[in-house]
Amino acid sequence: MKVGFVGLGNMGSGMAANLLKAGHEVTVYNRTASKAKALVEWGAHYAAHVADACRGEAVITMLSDDKAVERVAFGEDGLIKALGKGAIHISCSTISVALSEKLAEMHGAAGQRFLAAPVFGRPDAAASGKLFIVAAGAPGDLKACQPLFDALGPKTFHFGDKAPSANLVKLSTNFLIASVIEALGEAMALVEKGGLNPQQYVDFLTATLFAAPVYRTYGGLIAGKKFEPAGFAAPLGLKDVRLALAAGESLRVPLPLASLIRDRFLALLARGGESLDWSAIAQLAAEDSGLKSTQAAVG
Repeated sequence: MKVGFVGLGNMGSGMAANLLKAGHEVTVYNRTASKAKALVEWGAHYAAHVADACRGEAVITMLSDDKAVERVAFGEDGLIKALGKGAIHISCSTISVALSEKLAEMHGAAGQRFLAAPVFGRPDAAASGKLFIVAAGAPGDLKACQPLFDALGPKTFHFGDKAPSANLVKLSTNFLIASVIEALGEAMALVEKGGLNPQQYVDFLTATLFAAPVYRTYGGLIAGKKFEPAGFAAPLGLKDVRLALAAGESLRVPLPLASLIRDRFLALLARGGESLDWSAIAQLAAEDSGLKSTQAAVG
């Protein structure tokens, strides 16, 4: 397929590279043009403006937050004005349900199509083509874009014909991941304060009752205090929990644990943790317990 790709951050660069490897014709755009250099050397076309990435059958956006997506979609040379009739905008970003609804409405009014397809996986999974994709939109559009999804990961999960459904799944699941991080932090502070080795504890958990990848990945990061460089930065974690809370408020679903985790992220950022991985909220439990090793890791 002839596809544009907008947003070449930690995740987007690997995703665009895998589209190229799969034989798709890819045109890339990023606000910081230097991030496109390697992809252009591998065969991508360079877009000087967002509109230049909108000449194909589809355009994928992988951006940090609602504001970035709004700027790209609704700007003077943005997607709404630049995409051709029948072209598809595939939003892989983690955005609010409300913005997804607006994008679906405005693309439809412009004679374009819209899919929400947020992804699960850290930058290493993006680079190796091992992302899991949650997609929603018109069945025909999902089928047409399946070759793109196949280049990004081994499995695509379809959640119906309403695009915002995929965003709700993404936000609820990121809230679950953050909950696991918080719970791991508390449990590991407890055993470490009791004189046990935290990595040995993680090895036990992941070999028995908690063998899921989320426990292996984040348990290892927490035990080793490996919070830099960030695979998923703490401010983005705060953003996602806030979006989950907003969705809960809209649907009148109380999320008391999400409120607690939001405050954990605020506390981490107040201590200067903007550059740390979001798993660093786990260290706040260690700090609360008086473990002396924590100050260097968080502050």
